[in-house]
Amino acid sequence: MTAKNILITGATSGIGHSLFDYYHQLGNNVIACGRNQEKLQEMAEQAYMTGQFDMTIPSEIEAFSKSVDSLDILVLNAGNCRYIDDAKHFDGALFADVIQTNLISLGWLLQYFLPKVREGGQVVFVSSSATLMPFQRSEAYGASKSGVDYLANSLRLDLIKYKIDVTLIHPGFIKTPLTEKNDFPMPFLLTSEEAAQHIAKAIDNRKEYAHFPKRLTTLLKFFSIMPNWIWRKLIVKG
Repeated sequence: MTAKNILITGATSGIGHSLFDYYHQLGNNVIACGRNQEKLQEMAEQAYMTGQFDMTIPSEIEAFSKSVDSLDILVLNAGNCRYIDDAKHFDGALFADVIQTNLISLGWLLQYFLPKVREGGQVVFVSSSATLMPFQRSEAYGASKSGVDYLANSLRLDLIKYKIDVTLIHPGFIKTPLTEKNDFPMPFLLTSEEAAQHIAKAIDNRKEYAHFPKRLTTLLKFFSIMPNWIWRKLIVKG
């Protein structure tokens, strides 16, 4: 198998780190990106290259991008989750921060890294199954990930002429440092290693869309087509 050049954002923890391990073990040239310099130093021996930058600072992305040559797969995985705990007293700063991190930063990442993706390559967006229907306290997170969905699905159409595929991923609840702070039940929780296996399979099969675990995502899809008053009652009651 020919080694592929794969860049992964958010590679220092959670799903991103498990994807890094998976592709490294297969002998690929994996570029690990993140903000945690200490963790990146630990990964340096295995990584083809490491990139320490803040996704919300375009100049840092641009500076690192100059050291990247060509890419076969660009995995846009990094993100954050924060909740609106008091909707009546809406936290605009929190909302802006989540939108900036999860959505607007993707524009800068695409500006500087998409030109590096070769013909026949792939761009992978790790979104969330939270976009399948609305949830309490998720105004910021859900809005940002819904934007990711539209971005991925629209970009797919415009990249056809460049022969670059776009894969959109909807994970369910995954055990990561990000979800450890959740104070509500997380049904059908998967490990980050299990999530990485699902994502890698979707990438290998060049799927346009993948969602998992099916027990959860299929249920959410079913709820989403029910009359609003039914699913709203179920969600508000928990």
